[in-house]
Amino acid sequence: MNIKFQNKPVTLKGAEVKVGDSAPDFTAIDNNLNPVSLKDTKGVRIVLTVPSIDTPTCDLETRTFNNKATSIPNVTIYTVSMDLPFAQSRWCAAHGVKNVITLSDYKDRLVGENYGTYVAELGLLTRAAFVIDSNNKVVYVEYVEEITEQPNYDKVLEAAKNAK
Repeated sequence: MNIKFQNKPVTLKGAEVKVGDSAPDFTAIDNNLNPVSLKDTKGVRIVLTVPSIDTPTCDLETRTFNNKATSIPNVTIYTVSMDLPFAQSRWCAAHGVKNVITLSDYKDRLVGENYGTYVAELGLLTRAAFVIDSNNKVVYVEYVEEITEQPNYDKVLEAAKNAK
């Protein structure tokens, strides 16, 4: 994978996740400082990783998925970043985000390491999207080539709609 940040190559740590893989386990922290693992989630899930929820591109992405969430019933959307849970909670409240669950990878970096999204040079997560079906199989993967760009919303949503 050739991932760039502002047109400069970066190094991702961890194994690349591919369609057909079993979804890697993880533990991240929710806005109430509780750990959340893959086993704590169920059904069809969209897992988005972003560098920081409070940047223009990540803000737009999370709010776009928040708005589109109602068009895909029975799908849970998670946005994971390295932001502290307190900051994520404040950001969600300020922007009325209620259809996306934010999780923080600040503590153990297990999402970053297990999903191959931890950017060594930045200490942040790269922009990526994963769709996981109810059997914990990965049915869609997108590592966005330029971190400052958006994922393909239509493809992510279509994969989630078609997942079982």
